Order: sequence, then C-alpha cells, then structure tokens
Amino acid sequence: MIPQKHIVLILGASGFIGNNIYRELCNYFDTYGTYFSQKKEFGDNHQFFHFDVSKGGIAEILNTVNPSVIISSLKGDYAAQLKTHREIAQWVTEHHYARLLFLSSAHVFDGRFNYPSYEKEVPKSDSKSGMFKISVERMLLETIPAQTAILRLPMIFGNNSPRINELRNAIKFKANYEVFPNLIISVTTADKIAQQLHYIIATNDDGIFHLASDDVVHHNDFITEICEKITGKFPIFKNVFNRNDESYLAILPKFKKLPSHYSITVSDVIENCILDDIATLRN
Repeated sequence: MIPQKHIVLILGASGFIGNNIYRELCNYFDTYGTYFSQKKEFGDNHQFFHFDVSKGGIAEILNTVNPSVIISSLKGDYAAQLKTHREIAQWVTEHHYARLLFLSSAHVFDGRFNYPSYEKEVPKSDSKSGMFKISVERMLLETIPAQTAILRLPMIFGNNSPRINELRNAIKFKANYEVFPNLIISVTTADKIAQQLHYIIATNDDGIFHLASDDVVHHNDFITEICEKITGKFPIFKNVFNRNDESYLAILPKFKKLPSHYSITVSDVIENCILDDIATLRN
C-alpha cells in the first residue's frame, strides 16, 4: 500500500542527531524512530521500535511502519550496519514510493587533506569510519540512486552537543581538551541538520548534499572563541598535530546548495553553542 502522506522512519532516533531530527519532523509527518538505548522514555513511546543492528531484523520494522522516507542515523558494528543498509536498499527497491536519506560524514574525504571537498569529488579515506561510509554510499548509489540522498555532515557542535558539553566540563574541572592547530574544519549544528532534512524531504530531492557551514575555520581558533564567549575561562588545551602542515577535514556545499535561509556559517554555530550560557547569565 502506498502511503497517502509522508511516513518517516528515523533509524537511530535515540541518538543526539537522530533525536533532533525526530523532534523537528514529528509535528509535520507521521514520524517513527528506532532506539537501542534502554532509556524508559523511548520504550514508552509507541512511535519507537527497539532495534539492535548487531541482531538485524530491520525488514520487520520496515514492513510494520511502511515508511515513504527512511533516515539512517545508525551507529554500531560496521559489518552489521552495511548488511542492514543492503536490506533497506532491497526493501526500497521493492517499494518505489520510498526514499532513503543516508547520513554520511566528512570523513569520506579524510584521505584528501590539502583542500576542502565538494559534492562531486571522488571520496578518499584513510580511516575505518570513512571507508565504511564510502562503502555504504557506493552501494546505495549503485542500487537505488533515484531513491537516495547522501547527506554528508561535518563536525557537529551546537548547544548541548556532546562536543560542547565535553568542553564545558573541561573548563569547569580544568581538564585536558584536545585542539588541532593545523586542522581546518567546516561545522554545523544538529538543529540546522534537522531543518535541512525537513526541506529535502519536502522537496523530494535526491543526490549528494554537503550539509556544512559555508565557510571554514581552524579547529583551535573555533574552540578558543567558544571558550571566550562561554565564560572567558579555558580548559587545559592539549595541542595535537596529526600532520606538520595545515590539513582540511572540511566539506563545503557548492553544487547542491539549499536556499539561503537553510545555510549556516561558523559564526552561527558559535552563537548556537553558547545559548544556555547566555540564558544563565541573564537569569
């Protein structure tokens, strides 16, 4: 049966990114999610299904929900994830109305470190995570290209993100915090990713997207500015040099740019990172 309106299934909806996407979409679409966490809040939510990628069984959930849009924000064992995505691709092939939005990563380009990367460039990775993402991207683009959107993400920060919470704790306890002086990055927030996915679903678009800031910044400069704006205090910075020369872990949008009000800059991300701190100072 073909859904009359979008039914969205978010794989990994209990994670930081997946849950932001769920909260953005649930008021507009019939939205479901999977969770691996044993938190009671997910088990009590009838829109959520427990899923352990290492045990498989995604077809049962797909057949129950019958989604028109599947968003993959899964984590876990790479081999099990690849098998799951193959099963999803087969299901999508058999259901012509369905689409898969796969959250990939800037790490598909971590073997190309001399310049920022754009959507049409051939991925090259030296890391296990990057090579895994490349393998899933290739499989999807070979099997269901017209029903797939590849959404590559840069480093994710923002208010209450794991990276910023870690930074706040490092400041509070005067602990070590790694910065990479020679690393140039692009960035974004989970809130912005959720808004951009909402737009991509609404426009029924496919292809490869780089959901990243329109500009880049040195990692250590970025973290230093956030510290200055949070409290003016700093953790114990531990400088890490993976290479002698400057290198990029930065993706930029060029060929598949979204409308301007869905774009984001490094400055926007920094301001988003300190929202709670500004509210605390005002109170």
